[in-house]
Amino acid sequence: MSDAPAFGSGFAAAFRDLILWRRDVRRFRTDPLPDGLIDELVALACHAPSVGNCQPWRFVHVTSEERRDVVRASFRRANQSALEGYDGEARALYARLKLEGLDAAPVQLAVFADETTERGAGLGRQTMPEALRYSVVGAIHTLWLALRAEGVGMGWISIIEPDIVTKALGVPEGWTLVAYLCIGWPVEEHLDPELERAGWQDRAPGDELILKR
Repeated sequence: MSDAPAFGSGFAAAFRDLILWRRDVRRFRTDPLPDGLIDELVALACHAPSVGNCQPWRFVHVTSEERRDVVRASFRRANQSALEGYDGEARALYARLKLEGLDAAPVQLAVFADETTERGAGLGRQTMPEALRYSVVGAIHTLWLALRAEGVGMGWISIIEPDIVTKALGVPEGWTLVAYLCIGWPVEEHLDPELERAGWQDRAPGDELILKR
């Protein structure tokens, strides 16, 4: 006999709102999160699906100011390099974008894929080895939703130098950086993405994203 819970229409509607109101947050308050909340929600994220049940995600809580400074410097270099790849109006718009919350977010997590894990015995990775990193992304998204359900914001910073950040964090060889996350109370709440509000990119219509064959 199954003890599985029944998820009713009210829960489904609230879950839809949770997904729609999840945002990539860049503007954080500096006040701390409740004690134990991050550990609790990371543990929940570890219930995400993974290829072969290998659970390859490795979360690193970055508390050292020295290491955070390395990440900030890496962002500045990578962001300047990215800026130089644009011209004209796009360059001016890019320069105005707020793309990180490294100076304010009280919590910073680096998330790695353990490419050397023996868990799962390679099941599902023979033809698509990238599924291991996809599994890590699934855990990150699970964490994102769990944080949003608590009113906490998260921002995913991809404008960094993976090799430099990985070295600065001193993680085991064979771990691949998948994401650097800023987490904290958001300064403001929005239904629409910040990049859309800033005029960088509108959402694509559904008929461009979903095909039938």
